[in-house]
Amino acid sequence: MAVTVSHIQSRLGSFDRLAFAYEWLEWIAFGSELETARFCHLDHLRDCQRALILGEGDGRFLERLVRRFPALRVDCVDASGAMLAKAKGRLTVEERRRVTFRHEDALSAEFDPGVYDAVVTMFFLDCFSTDELQGLIDRVTAALQEDASWLCADFALPLRGWRRWRAALWLRGMYLFFQWQTQLSARRLPPMEGLLRSAGWEVQSRKTLQADLLCSAVFKRS
Repeated sequence: MAVTVSHIQSRLGSFDRLAFAYEWLEWIAFGSELETARFCHLDHLRDCQRALILGEGDGRFLERLVRRFPALRVDCVDASGAMLAKAKGRLTVEERRRVTFRHEDALSAEFDPGVYDAVVTMFFLDCFSTDELQGLIDRVTAALQEDASWLCADFALPLRGWRRWRAALWLRGMYLFFQWQTQLSARRLPPMEGLLRSAGWEVQSRKTLQADLLCSAVFKRS
């Protein structure tokens, strides 16, 4: 699906208006469980040398990552300048030297092939349509080393029962909110895990929370 750079920037750049309230909104809705989803697989990155973070947001994952692993270098890509400013503000001067902040949209950003041994997407892949996400996964996969890890935390729609109905209501409300506040073009969850599997990724570890509404997973190439 063809998407112009101006369209991408106007859609994702509008997350600027939520930068200073995002953490509070998250806690009001889910308490600490999004934090748990973000950090529960952090130690899978202990042997990584260079990581790519897409859609980092306000920098809570980045802050903990660079402090836990002081030799790690990070490229941090986000379309929101306000979110990047928040992320930078969490780090010391020394920590910032190990991070390259890229004010770009992931759909148009260029990545050198085979550079990274990890990629992190925390509550980010749900922002895209199926076609957009498939293209993004293919491009990011090409930028990763063969033994790379993909850490992903995001919302999920359970298969059946009351959990599915509950999740559907939450997701409908959240998409309506973000369409109102950010002009997000996505209307529903893309099949994230299915697209990753089609690109050669398999789940190595998984944790679910909030009656399966939240899923945190580590993927490795099959």
